[in-house]
Amino acid sequence: MIRPSARYVLPGFTERTASGHRTSDPYAKLLQERIVVLGTEIDESAANDVMAQLLYLEHHSPDRDLSLHINSPGGSFHAVSAIHDTLRFISCDVQTVCLGRAEGAAALLPAAGTPGKRLMLPGSRLVLRQPAFPAPVEGRTSDLAIRAAELTRERGLMEEMLARYSGRTPEQVRADVERDLVLDARAAVDYGLADRILPHRGSAYPAAGAR
Repeated sequence: MIRPSARYVLPGFTERTASGHRTSDPYAKLLQERIVVLGTEIDESAANDVMAQLLYLEHHSPDRDLSLHINSPGGSFHAVSAIHDTLRFISCDVQTVCLGRAEGAAALLPAAGTPGKRLMLPGSRLVLRQPAFPAPVEGRTSDLAIRAAELTRERGLMEEMLARYSGRTPEQVRADVERDLVLDARAAVDYGLADRILPHRGSAYPAAGAR
């Protein structure tokens, strides 16, 4: 399960049960309510954690909605793709909630929620940006050419998905990701990557676990 960086002690909860006491934490409590939180840069470990939770919730109650809350600076396109494909694979409706930011490849995840259930908090934002090498690269010319071709392929896939979710033309999406395109909550809805802004919980759809 994803944990924040260790800058403070994560508060725990101790509950009395029939067999004694049980200690839990906010992330486990949220999972009980069918809420998965993705609040880190997305690498393979983060992706595996999120996918495991999504698959568990589907297995536990395949006819109940779940909710993915996203606040991420981006990360590996392959790792994001794994989460994206899992969202599309599971049978549950998925409510996506962007709180904070979803940048780079992570911007695909709020858009991949069930149509009508893709939400933005008022202060959140999406940043559309083309894939890039994570650091300066070195190697033989032939190897660099292979890596450049793979990066081009990733960009094409990302543009295709953004176009599909937003209803925009591939040409427009291609132009938009050439440079960082920052979309605040209203702009994200207008662009077609979210369905509505959620100003407060009273305006939300039924809870993720509702039937």
